[in-house]
Formats: sequence, structure tokens, C-alpha cells
Amino acid sequence: MIQKAQAILRCEEERQIKVFDTTLRDGQQCPGAGMDFEQNIEYARLASLLKVDILEAGFPSASSTDFRIVRTIAEEMLHMEHMPIVAALCQLREEQVIKTIESLQPAIPRGKARLHTYVPVDPELMPASLGRNADNKSGIANDVYKLVAMAVAQGMEVQFSPEGYSRMRENFDFTTELIRAAVAAGATIINCPDTIGGSCALEGEEYFVAKMRKHAEIIEREFPDKVITWSVHCHNDLGLAVPNTINGVFDGPARQIEGCINGIGERAGNASLEQCIMIIRQFGERQQGGNPFFTGIAAERIQAISDFVNQHMLPRQPHWPVSGDNAARHSSGGHTNAILKNPMAYQPFDPREIGKRITMLFGPLSGGNHAKSIIEDYGFVCKDDEKAAIAQYIKDKFSERRKGVTDEELMQAYFEYRQPIAIERIDYGKTANRATVRLHGRFFDRSGEIQEEHLGRDSALAAVKRAIEDKFGFIEILSHQSRSEGGGINANSRSRIVITASNGKQYEGDGIDQDIEVSAMRALIDAVNKAYIDQYFSIEGNVNKGTIGTKAQPAQAYRAS
Repeated sequence: MIQKAQAILRCEEERQIKVFDTTLRDGQQCPGAGMDFEQNIEYARLASLLKVDILEAGFPSASSTDFRIVRTIAEEMLHMEHMPIVAALCQLREEQVIKTIESLQPAIPRGKARLHTYVPVDPELMPASLGRNADNKSGIANDVYKLVAMAVAQGMEVQFSPEGYSRMRENFDFTTELIRAAVAAGATIINCPDTIGGSCALEGEEYFVAKMRKHAEIIEREFPDKVITWSVHCHNDLGLAVPNTINGVFDGPARQIEGCINGIGERAGNASLEQCIMIIRQFGERQQGGNPFFTGIAAERIQAISDFVNQHMLPRQPHWPVSGDNAARHSSGGHTNAILKNPMAYQPFDPREIGKRITMLFGPLSGGNHAKSIIEDYGFVCKDDEKAAIAQYIKDKFSERRKGVTDEELMQAYFEYRQPIAIERIDYGKTANRATVRLHGRFFDRSGEIQEEHLGRDSALAAVKRAIEDKFGFIEILSHQSRSEGGGINANSRSRIVITASNGKQYEGDGIDQDIEVSAMRALIDAVNKAYIDQYFSIEGNVNKGTIGTKAQPAQAYRAS
């Protein structure tokens, strides 16, 4: 039984794809993506909640600030419920290896410190990077062995990367020598990067994944007692970082993937971690032998960390796969109708899996069901026999907005559609104790010019209030304030009025006009429109009232007449 359990555990370990997050290192090498000290630490906390397996915290030899960031993250992760391995990058130089070990010191006792070092193998990159030393290949191999062994002796886990692996060309044997030296010295992770982002499966046997398979066979044959994790790190210069990464897993020996959240990184970026994770989640079970690939990622945290990178590092494209704003947003009428019936109708996975929800942007192609869904989500009535008319009204109001309108704008149009009073112009006059008001527009069931008079010492506002009460019922003005906006004779007056209606609730209205009395009348009308819509068209109001009263009738009935 014990042997069987151990076999199952080994099988699971072989099929689990470890996630190496280099957003804090390679991601911040992208111009404009740098973060301050506290933001680096906050990102590390989010990565821990995401349950990444390895977090590359930075390049401690780059500066004293970078050293402090790596050291602080190594300390901070000790207190997290999930502690990822904390990795740090260094060049193959003794002083940098020593500095990197020092920065990761807090994580060493927990076995959670990884030194990541590299040396170029690309024939074009070697002389540009190493100068005269590029020709001393045996010396480079000796340095790999010596410095990897030094780090291992200090309790470090070591990852070695032949930089420019995908373009090694005639340097296959040299690359083999470097990998052999690293493994002999104690390195347990070999990372094979497509550094220049120019690799493609169409290369055939020259494809870097094919070469990874060959190297994995060589190392397994020469070091049968060593357990080596093969890793893949791809750049996106040709837009192939994600497929190249996935090929490294499904068609190659890679059991660790490297990348950045939102695909940020040098030049055109790195492989998008969230995309790779979801592809493995979606297709990992389609393996021969029935042993699925999987990750240990807490997928429900993806949206939160993606949003953090979008806010603090580089803006994310709206149509960015998996976590972009539009990835679970729909506007086409046919799509929204289907989504309302079955949320998975036009989604490859349930957005709730990553902490996202399906939304629908109302636009020129949207229909009545879409409008109805949004309106009802806001708690207002939209019946089946009126949804098409309401949708068309919204489209007409925003006819020039081909990119769609926000939910808030849609609701503003809905309220405008529902409002019982729509006044285009207000005229008034006062003589002695009489005020005469002429309203031009729609006033409940009347249209055109509506005239009202009021006898007494009150202003013209009282005439409008009385006319409203004849249609809507008693209202009480609780407060009325007016103030000037701007200066000079052309300044506008802005009025604010708060009323209470028969349901006991308060409603606030605003009005603006050059005339102070007209601005007050407009504020009163605005407050009454809100009260009316709330009473007769809010779902809560309809449930409480049971039926719409006879005093006031739905606004669209007046529009139809």
C-alpha cells in the first residue's frame, strides 16, 4: 500500500506543472512597468494568494533597492499561508552569486530559496554579452560548475538557464556541456528560454522544444539518480509565447512554465501566465495514459492580480484574453440573448473561475432582452411587451455612441423614458398675489402648453407644486436651496430641492437655469420624476403596492397617446 501511494504521489508530481512568476523581475524590465518598493511587496502577497510555486522577486545585484525588495519578500513570504519558493536572478559572477545568496537568506532554512543564474549560448548573443570570454567555452563550463556548486553548498536550490537556448544553432554540444556541468554541480532546474521570442513549431527539428527533448534524454541517461525539472521561458516578439510555452509542456519535458501576469516583460512581453494556466486547466486532461496535467494555482485569484498589474504596472488591453475587461463582456443582441439563457453559451470557461463575472455592454446591436436584464439588475421594471421600445429609446438617445453605453448611462436613459414630466421651456409671470406658470412639454397625461395659476404670496414654485399634486398626490418640500454658479450677469442659478412623497421616502432634485425661479421649478420636477419612477417602476415599489394606483399612470402610456 505504501509503495502504491508513493507511486501515485510521484505520478502526480510528474504531471503537476509548476508556475514560475517573473512579473517582479522580467516584468519590471519592461519600460514603464516599474513599481515602487511597497507595490513590489503587495504584488508578492497577491502572488502568494494566487499560490504560484516560484516567485522571482528580482535581481538583487542591480541596486540596493532591488536587494532590499528581494530580501523583504523573502522575509514576508515566511508569514504567508502559502509560501512560494523565492527566486532571484544573477549573472554567472561570483560577487553576484554571493549577493544573491545573501538576499535570499531568510528563505534558506525553509528550503524556499532559489538562485537563478544564466549564461548565453546563442552565437549572436555570446560575443555581445561576454566579449572575449565568448571563445573560452571550457572556461564558461567550469564557471557554471564552480558557481552552481557554491550556491548549492549554501543551501540554495539552483536554476540554470542557457540564455538564447532557442537560437543555439551550432552550439548544441556546448549547451549540453553547460547543462551537464550545472546538473553535476547540483542544479535541479534547467530552464530553456526562447529569449528573443523568435521560435516556432514550424522549425521542425530545429524547434527549441525538440532540442529540449534531446537534452532531457541525455541528462536522464547520464544522471539517472538526478531528478531534474525542465522549464520553459518564452518571449512574445512574434506573438507565440503562450503556444510555445504550452508546446514545451504538452510536446516536451517542461514541468515548469515561466511568465508574467498580463504577459508584460521585455520588448513584446513574456508568456501570459493567466493564459497558460487556463489553457492547462482546459486541456490538461487530454493526455495519453489518462494522467492529466494540472497546476496548483488558485484560479479564482487571477482577476485580482491581473487588475493589480493593470493598475500599477502597464495598462491591459480591453480585449486581453482571460482577464481583459471585454473577455466576459457581450454586446451583440444574439449573444446577449443566449448568454441570458445560458451563461456558458459564448464563454470557453466560466469567468467566475478566475474571480470575474459576465457583463453585457449595451450597444447598437443589443436588443430588448439585454436592456431588460440590466434594468432589472438595477431593481426596476421592464416588461416583455415594452422592452423593445425601451431598448430603441436608449439606442436613439445614444445614436452616435457606436462603442456602446455604460450601465449607468443606460439607466439614465431609462429614467428619462419613464419620467412623467418632460418640460422643454418654462415661462412665468407674477402680478400682485397671482403667479401664472406656462409649462411647455409633457406633463403626465397632458402635452403642449400647460398653464397653472396660484393665488397667494408664494412664488411660481407653488403653482407647479399644486399642479403636480393634482396628478401625483401630496408632496412636501423639506428643503430648498439655490446658489449662483459663476459670476457676472450670465451666471446660472442651481437649485436643490428635497421632497417627501406619500410613501414617506425622500427624493432630491436638481435644476439649473439663468432664472432662479425657473431653476427651482426644474429641481422640483426632477425630484417628482424620481419619486414617481421609484413608486411605480421600481421592483420593490411594485411588490409593495401590488398594483399601480389610479392617480398616476405609466409614462409610456402618455407617450403612445
